[in-house]
Amino acid sequence: MKKIIIANWKMNPSTAEEAKKLFGSIKRTIKKAKKIDVLISAPFVWWSFLKKVKLCAQNCFWEERGPYTGEISPKMIKDAGAEYVIIGHSERRNVFNETDEMINKKLKAALSAGLTPILCVGEKKGEDAEEVIGRQLKEDLNGIELPAQDWSASGGKIIVAYEPVWAISTSGGEICSADYAKQKLDFIKQRFNGKIIYGGSVDSKIVNNYLSVGYEGALVGGASLKAEEFVKTIEIIK
Repeated sequence: MKKIIIANWKMNPSTAEEAKKLFGSIKRTIKKAKKIDVLISAPFVWWSFLKKVKLCAQNCFWEERGPYTGEISPKMIKDAGAEYVIIGHSERRNVFNETDEMINKKLKAALSAGLTPILCVGEKKGEDAEEVIGRQLKEDLNGIELPAQDWSASGGKIIVAYEPVWAISTSGGEICSADYAKQKLDFIKQRFNGKIIYGGSVDSKIVNNYLSVGYEGALVGGASLKAEEFVKTIEIIK
């Protein structure tokens, strides 16, 4: 089974010219990648020129249509050509105050639309990691049946991304050790039977630390905005 690398551009770059330049510098490496699936999670406004790559939305709403100014539905995402959507990212939880109840509704809507959600879970500095992760998984997946996930079909499955918030560069950026990450991987596996990836200031220097202990991919933030570094991250994966 292929590993998965997601380039989360967040609210970057700020102009189409910059976005086209970034994509132009990495697209050949993405297309040549054989061992891994590379997803680009770019702002919606840049999707039109992200040709022949797998697209991943950064967020969605839980309704299909309606008076929800500024929101994007899972059905719109699917129709625009994406197969994946990030849900519950720490920035959505902490900056935009998304609750587990909201995230649960988004997961159900995304699955109903045939998308593959990437559910982010993880603790802030000083929090009990297992208490936080356990609660998030329980509440976020409430009412969602998780049979053996069929990766030969598209949609209808969930990926969990463990992202210790304290290891994200915008939050202070400590490096999460592989041993610590492995403990959390084992904890999640007891509660979730599916693909689990790691996120938390991942770059070419440390990505294999997490893949070597069992993670099946990585959610890459800041490093995905530096073309040379992101290319190196893709090429170095074992």
